[in-house]
This record gives sequence, structure tokens and C-alpha cells, in this order.
Amino acid sequence: MTELQKPASFPVGGRRLVVYVVWDRRGGVEDFVPFALAGLREHAARVLVVVNGSLSEEGRAKLEPVSDEILVRSNAGFDIWAHKDALDHVGDAIGEFDEVLLTNDTWFGPVRPYGPVFDRMGERAVHFWGMTDHVRQEPNPFTGKGVLPYHLQSFWIAVRREMFLSEAWRRYWAELPEMPTYFDAVLKHEAVFTETFAQDGFTHDVAFPAVEIGTKNPSLYRAEALLDAGCPTLKRRPFLQWPPYLDRHAVVGRWTLEKAAAFGYPMELLWRNAARTIPPKDLNTDAAALEVLPDVDVSYDQERPLRTVVFAHIFYVEMTDEMLDRADTLPGAYDLVVTTSDPERAEGIREALRRRGHDRGEVDVRVVGSNDGRDQSAFLIACRDVLLSGDYDLFVKIHSKKTPQDGFNIGRHFKEQQFLNLLNSPGHTANLVALFQREPGLGMVFPPMIHIGYPTLGRGWSVNKPGAERLCEELGIRVPLDDVSPLAPFGSMYIGRPEALRILIEHPWTYDDFGGAEAYRDGGLAHILERLPVYAAGELGYHVRTVATAEYMSVSHTTLDFLLDEMSATTPGYTYEQIELIRKAGYVGTGSARDFARMYMRVNFPGTGARLRAIMASDSVMGKVARAARKPRTTLRRLLGR
Repeated sequence: MTELQKPASFPVGGRRLVVYVVWDRRGGVEDFVPFALAGLREHAARVLVVVNGSLSEEGRAKLEPVSDEILVRSNAGFDIWAHKDALDHVGDAIGEFDEVLLTNDTWFGPVRPYGPVFDRMGERAVHFWGMTDHVRQEPNPFTGKGVLPYHLQSFWIAVRREMFLSEAWRRYWAELPEMPTYFDAVLKHEAVFTETFAQDGFTHDVAFPAVEIGTKNPSLYRAEALLDAGCPTLKRRPFLQWPPYLDRHAVVGRWTLEKAAAFGYPMELLWRNAARTIPPKDLNTDAAALEVLPDVDVSYDQERPLRTVVFAHIFYVEMTDEMLDRADTLPGAYDLVVTTSDPERAEGIREALRRRGHDRGEVDVRVVGSNDGRDQSAFLIACRDVLLSGDYDLFVKIHSKKTPQDGFNIGRHFKEQQFLNLLNSPGHTANLVALFQREPGLGMVFPPMIHIGYPTLGRGWSVNKPGAERLCEELGIRVPLDDVSPLAPFGSMYIGRPEALRILIEHPWTYDDFGGAEAYRDGGLAHILERLPVYAAGELGYHVRTVATAEYMSVSHTTLDFLLDEMSATTPGYTYEQIELIRKAGYVGTGSARDFARMYMRVNFPGTGARLRAIMASDSVMGKVARAARKPRTTLRRLLGR
């Protein structure tokens, strides 16, 4: 090792270059980014922000006060190639610095102060250091074979001049391979960077070692322990990871969020980013964003009432009193807008209101121009003026739900599931409204997905997803759609802020858009819109919560527990492994010989592609394939000519 390569501590009065990479699907900059950079700027002589993709003028305006230079590049090679381009851009001027910090926007912070970490690591004589690390694993979890080397996690790598002025450093970046996928970025850079330079004789250290935290990957599995230890960064991964995987490792995101809030991190920054960038059902699960509210008021602030309007679409006039009893559980005054389908029903509703002596606020009974679209069109068309008036902080959307076509028990449960969880009692509803008082970024709340009496589990999108994708593109909604089922107010009753649904409310819907009474079915606009409010709210940065009573959760959870137990009985492994196997096997269909043969081939011979599909499509060979599925693999290989 040459004199230049000997490790050194960070000198007193030393100069640090921070290279921070940003990517945003909208070309903007999320608010948590300038917050993170503002703190880093105190510890840097120069801050270079690299933007992958495009950058809007609004985004640039957010970055300029917290950076010295902004470099916009094509979105290729993830943050790794962005770091390479930044180093090329800095060129020989890198010699002006004593340390280069390569980081990115995959974390929230500072949750704890940066200063103590910089001070502690600055005293150590090393060539490079990381914030967190990952232990060696065999086999490699990404490939299922070989070894995943011990490595510093690449979201935060600080390199001293003795290393970044070396020939080994120049050669590493000059020979950096292409990285078209996320797994390439992990396997071709993050997993090999530490080992590569260690083998060249460079020394490294980590601020918060995994061995001290007690897990292989503390940034994912024990984020709370990292925060307790003083780590300033909170990775986004625990809130966007596939929920069954976090279930396997008992990672409870709600506890992590509570810890970050306790240390004073402005949680609205986290929630706003999460709402805009994470599939909502993933987020709702990872963050455990279900609020089980008590029937005794423990949180409502009477000194900060919210201006509230109730929208009640009443087709069944006999439900008027029942619905208004529910609305009357709201704390304080509220205005009431009733929509109905014809003048006769309107008069019956007015008579019910006169009989009740309703005195909680102003009342407006409206006859809609058409009942096509039912409560959806009534809300978005007949009530559009009220929603856009700016007169209200909060709205309540309810309707006279009976669902008689599904039978008494199912219809009763669906109605009660909606009303009980939203407007159960004065105490419950006061606690619900208090959620909006506490969280300015909370856009809407609604009951959990209906599952008792309905086959919604595994098919919540039904046939509505293609239409939802088209409508999102038309409306400019870029929140990622959930995979299997959407996070949605099934039943279409919810409470929210008018501003949160501005994208849907401002659109010039017409009754003709809803296609007539016969179009009120899956695939029709009304059923598509039922599944979109959360995504519309998320696009504007509003997060959502599901809400329930303790009584309903006692019914729902026990049912779900039993259903999952039964469905898991014939499949080995942890739940996430069962899901992976079932997904790999594909659609079960009716359990015919053709279906099972197709599943067998998908599991045991993946990647056979079009050739296999052509074979499987042939009725003349299906019997042979089904029989061969019970024989050794060599038989199948002969059958398929492989």
C-alpha cells in the first residue's frame, strides 16, 4: 500500500462533497428531500444533486436553496450510474475535498441529528464508511445460490481522499457494468463494492453495525433500534416492502413510525411521499394504518371544529331516519345535502326531516338529473358545486345501502359494515373526526375491505383494473396501482377532505358517462370510480386510513384468521412462501387435468415460454402432459423435445 492509500481520519476543517441522487416519476421533488438536504448542507462544503430523469421548475425551486449545483441526466442505471456521472462531472476537482458522500433519496431524515455521526466517524482512520451494513448470507437471497458478501449498504457511502484519488477507484467506476434492473444494481454494485475495495487493501467501517443491532439487515428489520442508537436515516423500504415478507420477519411499520414521530421527525413529509409513491394497499398494510376507534371520545378537540357537510344519497326513503341517526353522531354542527332520484322520493325525505325537526345545520334536498351512476354520479355531479365551494373542511359520503339482490344476511352485513365503522356512536365518530384534526395530510378514511359474504379477497379489482388504468392516465394519477386488490372504499361510503379528491371532483363528469342503468356493473364507470378515490387522494399527497370499531374487528379478524388457516393447510412454508408458490403455479382454474398440468409446468419448468403455451393449447397433447406430470422430469423433457 502506498503512502497515499493509508487511511486517515477526517481533518479538522475538512471539506466534504455530498452527491445526492433524486428520482421522481413526476419530474418533481418530494418535500422530504429538501428537508434531508438542508441538514446535510451544514456538514458539506459542496452539495451536488443529481436528478435522474426530468426536473420541473417547481422541483428545481425546491432544490436550489439546499444545493450548490443540480445535474439532470437520463434515468438510466439507477442511483449507481447517477453517482458515476456525478463523479465524471466533478472530474479533477474532486481533489479539493477530503471526503465524498454518495447518497440518495431512499431514506427519510434526519430523524436523529447528523452531527454526532459525522463527528464519530470522522475520528476514525478509514478509507470509506457506511451508515448501515448487511451481513454475509449463503445462499445469496437474490439468486438462491452462491454468496451475498458482507457489504455496506449503498444508500450512504462516504469515501476519503486516500481512496477516491487511487487508481483502484478510477478503475472501478471506469469498468462499472450496465444496470438495467434493480437486481443488477444490487448484485453488480452494492453487494460487491465493499468486498472489491477491501480486497484491494482499503479499510472500511460502519456507523451502526448489524452485529450490534442483532440482525442481518437492520435498516429493514430493526429500524427502531437504529433510531434508538442515534441513526439519522430511516429507510423507505419498511413501508414499501411486500407485506407478506415483512410479516415473515415480524416487522411492524406502525411501531417504526411511532418511533420516528417520537424523535420529532415531521411525519407529514413521510406520509405525503408514501401516499404518492407506494401502492396504497401495501402502505396501508406495512404501516398498519387501520385505526380501531373506541366508542368513548378520547381525542376530539372541541376548540378546533371542522366545517362538515354530509352527502346522503337516498333511494330507499324508509332509510332516511336510520341514515340521519348515523349522521347525528358527528360532533357539532353539520350541513346536510340529500340527493335522490325523483320528486316523489324528495318529498318523502323532506317530510321525514320535518318530522325529525332536524336542527344540526342547513339542509338541501336535491333531485338528481339522472340516477345513472347512482351515488357516484350524485356525489360527483349533483354535489360538485358544494364540494368545490371551499365552505367545508370535511365531507361525509353515505347512501341508502340495502343490496337486496344478495339476500338478507349479506345485505345486512354490508350495510352495517359501512355504517358501524364510520358512524357508530358519538364517541366513535368524534375520535374519527379527531384523526383529521391531528393529521392535516389525512385525506380520507373508510372501513376495511368487505370480505364476509363476498368473494373480494384476491379479486378486488374484478374486471375494473384496465378501466382504472385508462382513467388514471386521463386524470394524471400516477400513484402505483395495487396488484391483487385496490385499497378502496368498497361500498362507497367514506369521510374525507374535499381538497383530497379535487382530481375527481373537478373533472367535468356527465350522466351520460355512466352509461345507463345497465352499465352499473363491474367494468362500468361507477364501479371503476368506487376503486379510485385513494389513488386520486394520493396523487395530491394525501394519505388515507381504514377505520373500524372493536366490535367489528372481533367479527372480521376471526373470520380472516380462519379463512387464511384453511387456505394455508395444503401449502408448505411461511405465508409469503406459500403465496410465492401459488403465484408461480398460476391460476388454478377448475382443477382440471389441463389446469394442473399447466401449474406443474410453471412451477417445475419455468421459462418454457411460447413454445410451452403452444403445446399446452393443443388438446391432442393435454392428456399426455397431464399423465407425464406424475412421472419423472426426464419424461417431460422427452415429451417437450428438450
